[in-house]
Amino acid sequence: MITESWVDKILYRIKKIIPKRVFNFFAPYYHALLSHAGAAYYRFPSNSMKVIGVTGTKGKSTTVYMISKLLEEAGNKKVAAIGSLGFKILDKEWPNTLKMTMPGRFRIHKFMARARDAGCEFCVLEVTSEGIKQRRHLGINFDCAVFTNLHKEHIESHGSFDNYKKAKQELFKRTKNIHVLNGDDMHVEDFMNYPARKKVFYGISRGDIKAEKVQISPEKTTFIVYGTEFVSYLSGKFNVLNCLAALSTVAMYGIDLPTSQPIIAGIRSIPGRMEYIQKQPFAVVVDYAHTPDSLREVYHTLKSQLAGGKLIGVLGAAGGGRDKWKRSEFGEAAAEYLDEIILTNEDPYEENPESIISQIGQGLKGKEFRKLIDRKEAIGKAISLAEPGDTVVITGKGSEISMAVAGGKKIPWSDKEIVLEFIKKNE
Repeated sequence: MITESWVDKILYRIKKIIPKRVFNFFAPYYHALLSHAGAAYYRFPSNSMKVIGVTGTKGKSTTVYMISKLLEEAGNKKVAAIGSLGFKILDKEWPNTLKMTMPGRFRIHKFMARARDAGCEFCVLEVTSEGIKQRRHLGINFDCAVFTNLHKEHIESHGSFDNYKKAKQELFKRTKNIHVLNGDDMHVEDFMNYPARKKVFYGISRGDIKAEKVQISPEKTTFIVYGTEFVSYLSGKFNVLNCLAALSTVAMYGIDLPTSQPIIAGIRSIPGRMEYIQKQPFAVVVDYAHTPDSLREVYHTLKSQLAGGKLIGVLGAAGGGRDKWKRSEFGEAAAEYLDEIILTNEDPYEENPESIISQIGQGLKGKEFRKLIDRKEAIGKAISLAEPGDTVVITGKGSEISMAVAGGKKIPWSDKEIVLEFIKKNE
């Protein structure tokens, strides 16, 4: 596992005695020094592999997962991967318990050193705006940069949407070999003009690798790329784009579409990403959706697949001052799509859960809802309300295995396990 090191403990104690205003001034240099020191200490492990960085607001985890699968199973490559879904080196996998998608300090270079020593040829990782802001990407030799999409997110942390976008752009400034870009995204022009030896665009509306004859049903999605018909069991148009991102990336490393076809068909679900825990007599779905746009996409996809049943939603929002602006928008999305609304805890950190829920409730504009602070109780209530043909969707945490609460504590948590517990009781 990638755990807290003695370096982290020493640095944490030093930070505690430095005034916050002083530390914030020197923070960029502090983070940059640590990143370069980590790379040097572990003998620049990224130079021994092809590192693929995936950035964007949504779809990073799914795209990393699919790229890794395609490289391994279609390309017969040795692969390591890092992201919110967890850590992977060859056939060994373990959860990400850090509460950060992209590890910092020495951790990421330590991981890559282990991957290098295990003989990995590729390392695929999620590259976050927060990670770039804290210079965690420095010292990594990126061979390929992948852009999934850009939406409003982390505005309070970055200060503005423009700063958030600039953080994402940094990956493309530093990657000189391959750029893979979502041609359908309205912000693609902000990422397409950085120099690279190879560039490939993908999309449904436009792109070098373009999906045609897209057919989406509750059971499966089909689409055709250059005469090869793909079947995917991942729901929604957004997952077609994630598939295209992965297919485009591995194509740059010599893996063709016909070879990739059965691998895509073999991916039945992504942990915590539109993951169906059960489909009958009513469906229960767990999803990580944590932005207003992604929440709407999930709700729209599930609502369009209902044949007369209700859409029952359990949702909350992260605390600790994280993107308070989006809470009322969560409420608006819930009011627009959900037939039954249950507001609950998510990751409150030091913030009052009642306050968070109140801010979500402002977006509901008078629509009735239930408030159950205890997330387990909220999930149980949703399942008890469901009838045959309904869909219960639980958003915000996805495949995470802990909840961040007051006092800097993380308590064990799994939406999926809680759902299975209630389903078993009702059998």
